[in-house]
This record gives sequence, C-alpha cells and structure tokens, in this order.
Amino acid sequence: MLRVALVTRRFWPLVGGAESVTASLADELLQLGQQPLVLTGQWDSHWPVEIDHAGTPVYRLPQPPIRGWGTLRYLWSLSRWLKAQRHELDAVIVSGLEYDAYAAVGALSGSSIPVILRAETAGPGGDCQWQRESQFGSRIIRRCQQAAAIVAASDLISGELRGAGYSADRIQLIPNGVVIPEPRTRQRRQTARAILGEANPDMRVTDDTPVALYTGRLSAGKGLHDLLRAWRRIIGIWPEARLWLVGEGPDRDDLYDRLRDHELKYHVAMPGAFDDVAELLYAADVFVLPSYEEGTTLSLLEAMAAALPVVASDIPGHQQLAAQRERALLAPTRNPQALAESIAEALTLVDEAAARAERARQHVIDHYSAKQMAYRHLELIQHVVQGKQE
Repeated sequence: MLRVALVTRRFWPLVGGAESVTASLADELLQLGQQPLVLTGQWDSHWPVEIDHAGTPVYRLPQPPIRGWGTLRYLWSLSRWLKAQRHELDAVIVSGLEYDAYAAVGALSGSSIPVILRAETAGPGGDCQWQRESQFGSRIIRRCQQAAAIVAASDLISGELRGAGYSADRIQLIPNGVVIPEPRTRQRRQTARAILGEANPDMRVTDDTPVALYTGRLSAGKGLHDLLRAWRRIIGIWPEARLWLVGEGPDRDDLYDRLRDHELKYHVAMPGAFDDVAELLYAADVFVLPSYEEGTTLSLLEAMAAALPVVASDIPGHQQLAAQRERALLAPTRNPQALAESIAEALTLVDEAAARAERARQHVIDHYSAKQMAYRHLELIQHVVQGKQE
C-alpha cells in the first residue's frame, strides 16, 4: 500500500476541472488499495481543518483571503506539513505547475519521496503560459524541472512542456479520466428531470421539452455568447426548448444581461454550479461546448461517458474525440448559425445522435476512464518510488 499525498490549492466545495480530477484520482487510488490523502487550502476560516471526502482524508492548510499574504501563508504551511510528514508518505502528486509545485519540490528536495507534477491545461491560461508570465516564473520552472516526473493530460500539454525546456524523458502522457456512469435511459431521463425541477423551478420541463446543456466555467473563451445567439434560432424552431448554462465564472452577470437583450429570459436557465452533474446529463437531450480553445475537457468526457449526444466547436481539442462526426457533431467557432444547425440536427435526427453518443461512450470507457487514469498514475508512482530507492 502506497501513501500518496495529492496537493491541490482548491478542492471541494470549490468545484472545477482540476478539483474533479483530484477527487476522482483519490477515489480510484483508494479503490486500488492505496492510501491517498488530499492537501488543500482553507479558503474560508469557518471550514473544518480536516474532513473525509468519500473515504479520503482531506487536510486544509491556512489560506487567508488577503492577496499575496494568503499565498505565502499557504505555501509556508504546505512546506512545513510535507517536511513534518515526509516519513509517513511514499509519494506526492501536485496539481499544476505553480506555487504549490515550487513549494512541494523544494520541501522534499534531498528526501526519498518523489514529487510528481500534473500539468493541467495548455494554451492561454495554461501551466506553461502561467510560468512564462509569472514574476518568479524562471525560478519556478527550474524548481519544477527537478520533479521526479511531469504528467501531461494531453499531447498539446506535452508539446508545450517540451517547448518550455522540460526533459522529454520525465514527461508522462496520462489523459484525464472520468467516472463512467450508468447509461442514459428514458426512465433515468424522466426521473432526473423530476428531481431537478423539484430542486429548482427554473429547470422544470416536461418530458417532451428539448433541453440543451452546458457545464463549465462561464467565461468569454467558452463561446457562450455565440451559444445564446444560436439558441435564439433554436427557439424559432422549438419555442418550448430550454438551455441550461450550469457553472460560475467572470461572465455570469454579462451573460444574464444578454438573456434580456436576446429575449431569452424564459428560455435559458443559469442555476449556478453543481457538485455532481450526473442528473443534468441524464435529463438533457444534447450537450453543447462551443469553446474557442480547449483541451480534452472533463465536461465533454462526462457527457460522452453518459451517452449524451454532443455538439462542440471544431477545434483541435475536440476533433480527436469527435472522429469526423463518428462520436460528436462539430461546428465552426464564432458561427452561431452553424452552431444552431448542429444543435437542431442532434435534436431532430434522434436515432443518429443516439448512435454517435453510444460510440462516444464506448470510446471514453476504452481510453478516458477514471480507473485507467488512476492505474497509470499508480504505475508511474511505483516506477519513480523504485527509482528513488535504487
């Protein structure tokens, strides 16, 4: 049994892609007979310092809300905790190549405990760009290059890491994975709609109502303004159709204002973020992800794993998953009319959409399951631990 600390500055109840990956990785490592724990920040002083998250102990380190000082306090606490517990750990995995990674590698330098870093994202806002633009970026890069291994969640991230000077023999490609739910059925769809409608009146729909779903960050790069323009065309065909924009983000208020501008107030619901999207995926008829730039996103994989038909933007991060319309429909970016046409196709040609969705589900089972992700991380941990012992 390996004792593995998973370090992520944000964790439940803060919800996002990296947080979901960490939670899934911890859960699957636990099921594989290992002993994971999570180290994260205490963003609210009222949150308990220690909790149990689905069987995994979570330790929250001081994270004052004061900008700058909060980061320093968290990093100092992280370094101190790792040094104090180094004899109780076999390996450490850090989410991201930012300050947490710098602190963890430094705290365990010279010890027998390997530190594995996970590069979570690519492109604008990705790990490599953050390091280039950070005030102490060059110092952080040098420290991160001392890690036992760097996990890249995609080929794009792997390429960026090599371009940034990371050694190719330390980069391990391990795609993010998602938990595979039970397949969608008509009964699950009806039950999920009833549950959601009871919890939120804005999400009450009949069994015949066409429902499109977006889950993720509400930000400019996600193409959501284009989606609202496309939805104006959709309700011209199906006046009763509903769009659910699920999540939080900097564009939330602006998007809400646009609902009035596009006369969509009664056609679009914005219920906030959900810890668990399973009921949403069962209740919807099509998942829409019109991002301008994206890697292999968890939200897209979750939709595919649930056999929910997908319409996504035609960008490199989606093309491999879509496999030229075999598993999803793709629409050009920044083109609301084309996006509306693809959504309409998914809602109209139901049998074809269902067949694509089944192929997508099987593809995720074969290549992107959380269990496979955890097993490959476990193999990597065992490899680097053995290397430290030799």
